[in-house]
Formats: sequence, C-alpha cells, structure tokens
Amino acid sequence: MTVLKIERLPHNKFLPEYKTEGSAGMDLCAAIAEPIMLKPLERALVPTGLKIELEHGYEAQIRPRSGLSIKHGITLINCVGTIDEDYRGEVCVPVVNLSNETYTILPDERIAQMIIARVEQAEIKVETELSETVRGAGGFGSTGK
Repeated sequence: MTVLKIERLPHNKFLPEYKTEGSAGMDLCAAIAEPIMLKPLERALVPTGLKIELEHGYEAQIRPRSGLSIKHGITLINCVGTIDEDYRGEVCVPVVNLSNETYTILPDERIAQMIIARVEQAEIKVETELSETVRGAGGFGSTGK
C-alpha cells in the first residue's frame, strides 16, 4: 500500500476520505469560508486546504464527483487533473458549471475525488516507421457507434 502524506492548512476541516470500502477515490472538500456562486458556464478554483506528498512513481488524479456532474452540471474544467509527485502547493479544484442554473458551492462541500495511481515515464524512441494494425489510422468513430 502506498502512503499519502498530507499537510493540513489552517482553513482545512476535513481530510480526504474513502466513503466505502470499495471506493477508488477519496472525496475532497471545499475549504472555503463563504459560499461560491457559480453562474452557468462560470469557472472557479476551489481550495481544499491540503498539500500532499506522493511517493516516487505515483500521481494524484483529481476527478469530478458523478453526483455533482449529473444532478447539477458541476464538473472539472480539465476533466481529470494530474498532481505530479513533485508538486507541493495547495491542492485546488478547477470547477465549471455546465448547467443552465446557478450552483452554490458551500463551505466543506465534497467537490471532487482524488485517486492515487502509479505512473511510469516512457523512454522516447524515434522510428522511421511504425507497425501495422487492423485499425491503422482509423480515428474518431472508425470502430462504429
């Protein structure tokens, strides 16, 4: 099991938490003193009040919470955010309101989830030709609906 070291900033009330035994992601809460009103298509960078230290060879992925996405249109601007192992600043969540209604992010609300994943850096090897496949250069939609 990997270890995630956490530094709590003064405005943090809640540590990340796995809500069930089978959860892949741990919930992150909004470490804000006042509500944030997000109008349709408006963006905000929401602090979590946490700094993290990952083990070598790991990243933290910040992902939307499915309930906020489907019920309220609140998702992440960058879809999935990556926190590299050498980042030591505060973890902040870039959210966007894709609905037609204003949404209010409340202090301490669960706003995203964080997944710890192993990563590997690739060795780049330049070739003059790549191997053939059945799919070839078929791109978007080439395998059907």
